[in-house]
Amino acid sequence: MNIVLCGFMGAGKTVVGKELAKIMGRKFVDTDEMIEEETGISIPAIFAARGEEYFRELEYEMCKKTANLKNVVVSTGGGAMTFERNVEAIKKGSKVVFLDASFDVICDRVGDASSRPLFKNKENAKKLYDERREKYLAAADYIINGNISARKTALNIADLFK
Repeated sequence: MNIVLCGFMGAGKTVVGKELAKIMGRKFVDTDEMIEEETGISIPAIFAARGEEYFRELEYEMCKKTANLKNVVVSTGGGAMTFERNVEAIKKGSKVVFLDASFDVICDRVGDASSRPLFKNKENAKKLYDERREKYLAAADYIINGNISARKTALNIADLFK
């Protein structure tokens, strides 16, 4: 059974995922990293050159691939679990854990937003956060407090899967 982490950018999916994988003795995979490894192109470059639709197709392929993995911890991109087809693909052999971090905590973590284009405009980011949160809740098998330390969050998730 795979453990798939979803949540907004800055919720801690990668940091918590790596910690969780260590605690549980599992391999960690990140769908965004998988896309970059497979294409040899960074995600911002994919968006710039080919657009969001092309990126979402690649993301869907990675979601299908992760469904074939066994006993891994998976971090998904912030938008991945907002698409029904990705949720359906991932749920084959996986449980989805939503890292529910507040918008204020996420803003603190993201900082100056230079590496997060969607955070250049805070109002738009908040709107996107609200829209996506509903979809994360719908996709989730478990909802975990994402406002606490990565270590504590990872331990809380590990407890669910004992």
